[in-house]
Amino acid sequence: MENNLEDLKVLIVDDSKTMLRIIGNVINQIGIKKVKSAGDGSQAFELFSDSEFDVILTDWNMPVMDGLTFVKKVRAVNDDIPIVMITTEGGKEQVITALKAGVNNYIVKPFDAKTLKEKLENILYYR
Repeated sequence: MENNLEDLKVLIVDDSKTMLRIIGNVINQIGIKKVKSAGDGSQAFELFSDSEFDVILTDWNMPVMDGLTFVKKVRAVNDDIPIVMITTEGGKEQVITALKAGVNNYIVKPFDAKTLKEKLENILYYR
C-alpha cells in the first residue's frame, strides 16, 4: 500500500455520536476523507461484510456487540485488515486482551490527530 492516507477507506465504530464526530474530525485533519461509521459492533460487522475497508477504528465498550467481540468476528474472516482499538480502557491487561483478540494497535482516549496518524502509519506502512 502506498503511503497516502487520503486514499484509505476507514470504518469507525463507537456508540457515542460525539466520539464518532470527534474521531471523524481527527481523521479528516490527517487527510482521510472516505469514512463510514457504526454505533456498535453488530452494525459495524454488517458494514464490514458489505464493503471493503483499509482500516478499522473501534471502541471497546458498546451495547449490542462490544468492540472485542467485533474484533474477534472480523479476525475470523479477515486476518489482514488493520484494526486500532480506541478506548478509555487503558490498563495493561486490557491492552494485552485486545492485542490477543487481534487488534494491531491501541489508543487510549483522549488522543490527538498526531497520535492517530502515527498509529495508522505504523500499522499500515511499517508492518
